[in-house]
Amino acid sequence: MSKRKPNNQRKNRKSPNTPDNDDGSCRLYGTHAVHTALQNPARQIIKIWATTNGAKSIAAFPRIKNVPITQQTPQELARLLPPDAVHQGIVADVAPLPETALETVMETGGLIVVLDQVVDPRNVGAILRAAAAFGAAGIIVTRHHAPPAEGALAKTASGALEIVPLIQVGNLSRALTKLADAGYLVLGLDEHGDQTIDTVETGQPIACVMGAEGKGLRRLTRETCTQLVRLPTAEPAPGTALRPEFVTLNVATAAAISLYALTR
Repeated sequence: MSKRKPNNQRKNRKSPNTPDNDDGSCRLYGTHAVHTALQNPARQIIKIWATTNGAKSIAAFPRIKNVPITQQTPQELARLLPPDAVHQGIVADVAPLPETALETVMETGGLIVVLDQVVDPRNVGAILRAAAAFGAAGIIVTRHHAPPAEGALAKTASGALEIVPLIQVGNLSRALTKLADAGYLVLGLDEHGDQTIDTVETGQPIACVMGAEGKGLRRLTRETCTQLVRLPTAEPAPGTALRPEFVTLNVATAAAISLYALTR
């Protein structure tokens, strides 16, 4: 078996579904990420490394008989991954999922989450997991400012990467305009929004746009949204030393609350 560089030595990819490995594969690790990939007929499984217990956990999957499996110790598995990765006894190399067109997701009329240059893989993974839980139709990401759809993103998504389509777009403002033209209410989540998200009428398809932490929505993104909304967070109590940044939320947490508010 030819040796390959571990993930922490490979250059980060700019495009979520475009691999930069020599063999064109992506690397998944963790029980839920790998098990769900094995249940997804659209996902090609190339190779699996597993501990004794990890191999037992996938033995019942019908697809496993056609996949090369190499048994390794936990320490050997750890060397295939970044230092902070928790592999849970199983690592897999897989082919990227087929790309989903924006028009395909729009045709469902379902709730769409839009991420404006959110680059932290764990945040995107957590948003994918929330999107799966609340039945979102898909997540739109920018083609050149999004984490690769593997590794930490897939591990945090806990299988949701195989369930919720991840749509890449080259120009986010054009995509938002296309959504609005198709009858979507494009809501931008912004701390200075005109109303709280829980008061929005949900009688039409909705796209909820989330900005990166710190920067928030970019100017053009904000201007392209149909409406700006905010979360109903508490104001600092008078006379306290609580700074405004302590009443803001992590983008993944904000996304989960927004999805709940828009689907209840």
